[in-house]
Amino acid sequence: LTDKMGEDTRVTVLGHVQRGGKPSAQDRIMSTLMGAAAATAALVATAESEPVLIGIHNNRITSLPLMECVRKNQEINEAIRSLNFEKAMALRGPSYQAVFNILRTLVRAAPHPPRPGQKQLRFAILNAGAPAPAMNATVRAAVRLAVDRGHIPLGVRHGFRGLIEGQIEEFDWMSVNGWAPTGGSELGTNRKLPAGSDFYAIARNLEDQRVDAIIMVGGWAGYEGMLSLWKERGSYPVFNVPILCVPASIDNNLPGAEYSIGSDTALNVIVEAVDKIKQSAVASNRCFIIEVMGRYCGYLALMSALATGAERVYLHEEGIRLSDLVRDIDLLVTGFSHGKRLGLMIRNECANEFYTASFLAALFEEEAKDLFDVRVSVLGHMQQGGDPTPLDRIMAARMAGEAIAFIERECQSDSGEEAAAACLGMVAEQITLTPFYEIARLFDFEARRPKQQWWMELRPIAQMLAQPDPHFNKQNGERRT
Repeated sequence: LTDKMGEDTRVTVLGHVQRGGKPSAQDRIMSTLMGAAAATAALVATAESEPVLIGIHNNRITSLPLMECVRKNQEINEAIRSLNFEKAMALRGPSYQAVFNILRTLVRAAPHPPRPGQKQLRFAILNAGAPAPAMNATVRAAVRLAVDRGHIPLGVRHGFRGLIEGQIEEFDWMSVNGWAPTGGSELGTNRKLPAGSDFYAIARNLEDQRVDAIIMVGGWAGYEGMLSLWKERGSYPVFNVPILCVPASIDNNLPGAEYSIGSDTALNVIVEAVDKIKQSAVASNRCFIIEVMGRYCGYLALMSALATGAERVYLHEEGIRLSDLVRDIDLLVTGFSHGKRLGLMIRNECANEFYTASFLAALFEEEAKDLFDVRVSVLGHMQQGGDPTPLDRIMAARMAGEAIAFIERECQSDSGEEAAAACLGMVAEQITLTPFYEIARLFDFEARRPKQQWWMELRPIAQMLAQPDPHFNKQNGERRT
């Protein structure tokens, strides 16, 4: 670069700085879960038991034969040494290969030109719903992957309002330059939903722009809007194009997806805030009640409780009863009486309509007398901000790659059937597609969350770790599950 192009070039070797730093929310959660699994495995193991490795497979903690893992790792190293890179890539797994192929496109200085005679698809991409970190990273990846494959992405400003008002423009390679590390939504997003005459306006604009497909990156309001377009296909034939919803919501409450883009960044924002609050509380024998977002989905509350070591987490999925609060008071009094200096309770914002954070604070402080005092901290909209974490950026690129592949596949289909409409998602580490007609079976529309939530099985671990001593639950009654 210096000799041939005259560029001023420097080399930076990061070295051991990569071993340091504060653990992320995901690192804390995974280490907690793997530690619990390791303890369980040790308790049931015998002298004759096969050595195992505790790890993560399909987004679940699992144990694998140790020697088998060592053999596979050595096999990868041997493939690399023998320059058999195709085998090495295959041994890394499909997820690694998918991300590698996406990266090869995203790092290009310019896209490949369209192939001669290629049909250039025109697809609209919009954000809708509440803001979520890495929305921009998703749009950037989708735009650049599409342009590199010879297609024409159309950016829609301000969600469904932009579809209604015709705020649609062609994007090129540089239209999304610098978007990857930024939070918020450069396209603009809101919870506006189409109704009445809006459908006619949307149909007219889609027809004028010759739109072949629609990708929506956003939260539940965006899903609702796409569902309404799907249901109006009988009245507006132009809506009969491939439709895809990509999950981007800090609440992590969307159908057909175990992980929503933006939720990891929100978790890290919560953990960083709680770490600072804990430093304040420990100086003065104080219990903090932290209220986090999520609406009726307790993902942020439970996972942040695991990551921060909270004594208690209040979820809408479980509700709050008076008997629960009596037990929690006993937990706090027992802990502070034995010398603890900090109490930490995390409450989902919609855990209970009547037992609010301020009510809990007043109740706990009255019962604490002079043993400890209580404060409330409502984190609020800071959870929707922040630059996206590496995990959210990587997931954004993977989802975008799958979205473009879906659009190409569906637009090239000559089945003559109704165009596909689906939700993209990550389920057990696999990218899946959930058809719109399946949403009613999988989703609780009243609570706005999936009927089955994988992370709910982690509640017993959070409850066990919150005990002031090993016998507390036996003496005071098990928490209902």
